[in-house]
Amino acid sequence: MTATSRPASSPRRLPSVSETSAGGVVIDVHEGRARIAIIARRNRSGKVEWCLPKGHVEPGETLVQTAEREVAEETGIEGRVLITLGTIEYWFTTPSHRIHKMVHHYLLEATGGRLTIDNDPDQEAIDAIWVPLDEVHRKLTFPNERRIAREAWSRLTRSA
Repeated sequence: MTATSRPASSPRRLPSVSETSAGGVVIDVHEGRARIAIIARRNRSGKVEWCLPKGHVEPGETLVQTAEREVAEETGIEGRVLITLGTIEYWFTTPSHRIHKMVHHYLLEATGGRLTIDNDPDQEAIDAIWVPLDEVHRKLTFPNERRIAREAWSRLTRSA
């Protein structure tokens, strides 16, 4: 074996790619209670996951513009960004790449629209629902997104 060859059992190292997304927690007050719009999508194995709306930054867009667009596309709810809530960073693998993902989350105030998944051009969302903000931790699939929702709750209760 030469210095540059690998044993046959050694795994192939996949190239890494960075991706940036934005989205967030869109708040509406209904009957005196804060609620947020979340979406359901299927993961690669077909299991339903409940998550915050988010998506890729388009060329020429700011993170704020992306968050507002993605929330509108995936939930039907138009929103205006109020504050930054935090960033989630993680890695995942596709057959050809390791992906380093950064997702920037914002708190948005609902300004219009109606809850629907009909506007999602990627058709990733299979459902969208309103959930009371103080109960959303029971519905969201991912702990890091539950942390973002808790941060939204904390920010709202501090300003009240």
